[in-house]
Amino acid sequence: MLTVESGFPYYISLTEGKDINLLFQSEDNFKLLHSLSEEQACFRYAPGKWSIKQIIGHITDHERVMIYRALRFSRQDSTLLSGYDQNLFVDHSTFDHHPYCDVLNDFVNVRKSTLSFIKLLTPEQLKLKGKAWKFELTVLEFLQATIGHEIHHMNVVREKYLK
Repeated sequence: MLTVESGFPYYISLTEGKDINLLFQSEDNFKLLHSLSEEQACFRYAPGKWSIKQIIGHITDHERVMIYRALRFSRQDSTLLSGYDQNLFVDHSTFDHHPYCDVLNDFVNVRKSTLSFIKLLTPEQLKLKGKAWKFELTVLEFLQATIGHEIHHMNVVREKYLK
């Protein structure tokens, strides 16, 4: 069984059998997130864990990075792209210092950009491959890993933060 430590393969597995366009267009997570108060968004279920604001900021940053990678590979750029340290990104962010609505609006805006990008991809571009860190994936797999990453974190929010 794949684990969180498996990275992209685990995230991709969360999208198996599902239409990638419908997953990105789904409003379910946004509806849930819009229903949360500022107080809920600041909650941490244990010491050292990220707040919901930080999780949303992390999902947004991750989507930015992954879509940049997908863009490069969809344009047949075979440059090996480095990974990134998610903890460094969150540790040096200011998500917790901004109103929750601003953090959430940033996520919404990034998603709009992602949807615009996906709409313009051809079936041929979705099959192009690129390598980021130690993973070689098609553009479609980068998209699956991106939305699978969101699915993973939203499952954590539902199970550990909102119970």
